[in-house]
Amino acid sequence: MKRQIAMIAFVLVGMSMTASAQFGKKINLGKALQAGKDVVTAVTLSDADIAKMSKEYMVWMDEHNPLTKPDTEYGKRLEKLTGHIKEVDGLKLNFGVYEVVDINAFACGDGSVRICAGLMDVMTDEEVMAVVGHEIGHVVHTDSKDAMKNAYLRSAVKNAAGATNDKVAKLTDSELGAMAEALAGAQYSQKQENEADEYGVEFCVKNGIDPYAMANSLTKLAKLSEGVAQPSYLQKMFSSHPDTMKRIERAKAKAATYAK
Repeated sequence: MKRQIAMIAFVLVGMSMTASAQFGKKINLGKALQAGKDVVTAVTLSDADIAKMSKEYMVWMDEHNPLTKPDTEYGKRLEKLTGHIKEVDGLKLNFGVYEVVDINAFACGDGSVRICAGLMDVMTDEEVMAVVGHEIGHVVHTDSKDAMKNAYLRSAVKNAAGATNDKVAKLTDSELGAMAEALAGAQYSQKQENEADEYGVEFCVKNGIDPYAMANSLTKLAKLSEGVAQPSYLQKMFSSHPDTMKRIERAKAKAATYAK
């Protein structure tokens, strides 16, 4: 059974969905305790600080969540889909699948791309790759870096304790948990989402995938958001972005330029 995950919901196409209990346990953000960070420190974070933070964050994520083994069904499918992709735009990538029910995926600034098994369960191979391309787009466009910085700031604001700068390079378990909580509430702007969608279409084309896969994945996510009993991050994302259909049409139009 897929286990629980102490992770962010800053992902997928900027969306995430609460899964039905019948499939197993769902997202658990874990120890979202005191961040212990100073607001000024957060504001003045350098790119190097954020890079270190991203690496620490991914180590923490992989330690706290069940990564699938290469010889499993999910592991073999992941290798088939991404084994040939080593880097994009100079960014070295590493892929993994979390064995959890959440319909989710994300990419971090260090090049880590993580896909939830729940997403793979409901999406075709091409749709999964479109979502992966979208998330990589957020990294390439520095959206993920900005989200990390903003999440750090929000966690610092929540529990400011006046820490010293040298702590930025080594975050505690509770601080990383607080960042996970902050990232779970993060949303990209409509402009950022549109640009990541376009990157997702281009990513599909470069990898021999149907360019309409991006629009198809968005359409499927929109349908999955309907009728969910409790408000989820996916539902909140759609309620705050009333132009979702325009976004889907934009992705279709972008795909059409390649289809011709």
